[in-house]
Amino acid sequence: MLSYRIVLSLYLELQIHLEQMHQEQLTKENLRIVFMGTPEFAVGSLRALVEGGYNVVAVVTQPDKPVGRHHDTLQASEVKKYALAQGLPVLQPQKMKDPAFVEQLAGYKADLQVVVAFRMLPEVVWAMPPLGTFNVHAALLPQYRGAAPINWAVINGETTTGVTTFFLDHQIDTGRIILQKSMPIPDDADVEYVYNHLMVLGAQLCLETIDQLIENGGEIASTPQEHYAADEAELHPAPKIFKETCQINWHQPAKRVYDFIRGLSPYPAAWTIATDGNGKQQTLKIYKSSKTSFAADETPGTMWVENKKLYFATEDNWLEITELQMAGKKRMRAKDFLNGWRE
Repeated sequence: MLSYRIVLSLYLELQIHLEQMHQEQLTKENLRIVFMGTPEFAVGSLRALVEGGYNVVAVVTQPDKPVGRHHDTLQASEVKKYALAQGLPVLQPQKMKDPAFVEQLAGYKADLQVVVAFRMLPEVVWAMPPLGTFNVHAALLPQYRGAAPINWAVINGETTTGVTTFFLDHQIDTGRIILQKSMPIPDDADVEYVYNHLMVLGAQLCLETIDQLIENGGEIASTPQEHYAADEAELHPAPKIFKETCQINWHQPAKRVYDFIRGLSPYPAAWTIATDGNGKQQTLKIYKSSKTSFAADETPGTMWVENKKLYFATEDNWLEITELQMAGKKRMRAKDFLNGWRE
């Protein structure tokens, strides 16, 4: 628990800072920004801020992650790597409510906090800056709240997605919406394609949101998410994806399986289990597939090889598999896979 002394001290300091802000005109050079994020997706927005000349005074990211066979090597996040290369102070709290971290964060006297692909923040953190804390989310909220919005939008066969900036509040991804930008999802696009485009779009929207705050003296219009969806039943969630989530269910139409595969490609990748001519089971990661008009006359999940092409039966049509990977092997074309596969 944070002590009453720390909370009161922070409150008084922020009130003084807020009064000082009203006495001077906001610019991107004097607006003090703390940036919070972890993966490569967040680097897009941080880079845009740094290269755009905005005043990023500190960066908050996850602690270094143990990697390697024995977890004896620490790996820095992509955000940390970029921040250090730019000479920015980096904070890596284990717990966001740690009084020492909260006090250290307050010492940077941020006017605004920007969050991109980070963790849930306690109120003592997101309510700290006078201008608030906004998040850049890779979906058109209130649709696809959660940890994996890009994956689930593609998995569900959406033809449009986008990015949203919104003010943080007590619940995950439910705050007041500030701005949105949309983009089409081509029918053959995988997650990597959408991820890369949304990273650029998110960086643009991040800067537009800050620019509007500056132009309006720290004020910006925002809209409750209830205005975007009349009923919670209309909303699609975007929960975290686990290995078991990625197993292909062949007992559904081919289009659904096709979208599922591209919605997980290239990472973490959809997978299935196939049995070769010797009765040996192999786990196959599936990266690319192609729809066909051939009606499947076999049980869903049945594998069929013809003319050096690989197919799996779905609920309605055969789905051609064009790129895959066996355990311990490299990603390959289906044609190369079949050269060593015993039917």
